[in-house]
Amino acid sequence: MKKTDNMVWRFFASVRLALFSLLILATTSIIGTLIPQKNPPEFYIEAFGQRTAQFFQMLDVPNMYNSWWFISLLLLFSINLIVCTIDRLPNVWQMVVMNNLDTDPERLEKMPQRQVFHASGDAVALAEIATTLLAKNGWKPQREDKPTGALLFSQKQAWSRLGVYAVHLSILVIFTGAIIGSLLGFKAGVMIPEGSGTDTVYETGTEKPISLGFTVQCDDFNVSFYADGTTPKEFRSKLKIIDSTAKVPPPAKDIIVNDPLDYKGITFYQSSYEPMQGFNVVITNKATKASQSFQIPFGQKISWTEGGIDFGVINQEVRSRMGDINKLKVWFSDGQGDPNIFWMDNNATQTISSPTATYDFQASQVYATGLQVAKDPGVWTVYAGCALMLIGLYVAFFLSHRRVWVYIVREEIPDRCRILVCGASSKNKIAFEKEFNALVECFTHDSTFQNA
Repeated sequence: MKKTDNMVWRFFASVRLALFSLLILATTSIIGTLIPQKNPPEFYIEAFGQRTAQFFQMLDVPNMYNSWWFISLLLLFSINLIVCTIDRLPNVWQMVVMNNLDTDPERLEKMPQRQVFHASGDAVALAEIATTLLAKNGWKPQREDKPTGALLFSQKQAWSRLGVYAVHLSILVIFTGAIIGSLLGFKAGVMIPEGSGTDTVYETGTEKPISLGFTVQCDDFNVSFYADGTTPKEFRSKLKIIDSTAKVPPPAKDIIVNDPLDYKGITFYQSSYEPMQGFNVVITNKATKASQSFQIPFGQKISWTEGGIDFGVINQEVRSRMGDINKLKVWFSDGQGDPNIFWMDNNATQTISSPTATYDFQASQVYATGLQVAKDPGVWTVYAGCALMLIGLYVAFFLSHRRVWVYIVREEIPDRCRILVCGASSKNKIAFEKEFNALVECFTHDSTFQNA
């Protein structure tokens, strides 16, 4: 049975099926963009109501891009592309590699672009002159001597006919990369307080714990504000990877928005932050150079036994609704004289003098850095598919398969020949017409050839 007689084959080779699949995929993708993905059921009940939320759960809309029916649509479209390619590529490939010197002379006479000349001389000699003229115009001809004369043929960009199939392949490559990322990757988030680390992140929407296989630690966090003092301008986290399996300790990196940290295929993006009710404090005895760091809660008395110091933050001034601290009030005593009570700016250093010593007191609010964590092992496959698609689209739309023939036929008049110059292009007919006219002009200006 021929493929064209097979109903199943005809169904999957149908262009209508490709258009239908594309339309459905585009429509569902828009829906998946408008409806937030991977949120808990309570979110959809509150946002859309009980019945609609149940309908969404039934169709797996909250996880649409991993749902069985969406993957089935991708599979259907992929099969459609593969079958279309198998069905049509052999004929196109034949056009690319065919021997155009075997073209029927009657077909040459019907070419859309054609011009006839006459010339005196032997067909072989005239073929040499025509070869030179073709080469002068950027055509590298092949030649075949025939009983009636000679045939020259040249072509440009024959492979451009394969551009559309490069696009087909690129779509399959992109789908492959997306499926790899969907099955083997994840998107998650985590909040890490300064000075702390974690080896677990939580999948976006489901809050499912995901083990990283190493620890990511936030050593420091800083936030700067615009002139209004309340709008965050930039927040920056100093992250460190602790991995017992690494031969060389990974270097620490400061990350900001759009400048993430990558490690073992996992990317950590700076996405948010959260002010906490605590402070990082460093006390230094300026005389002895003794120094100690603390992370203390708000409103509690803290002791530095070795330094003979008691201290605490007893009040604070909040600058934003998020809870960012602008100023803090400190109680400090080294047991010599009355305690020192003072206000100081957040993330600043205050010098404290007592009867027997002088201290530098540095304090800054503790923050938790909000990280978006992503692993997508298929991303480079997707990038490769996108690059291939751009190349394929350029070839398909901007390049064309152009062919020219010069057919030299001996006439009944001795030592006289008829010369047919003809050509065709797979697309962009107007541009080829200009190119062909330039070639004809070259023949016209040669005294050997006379217009018929």
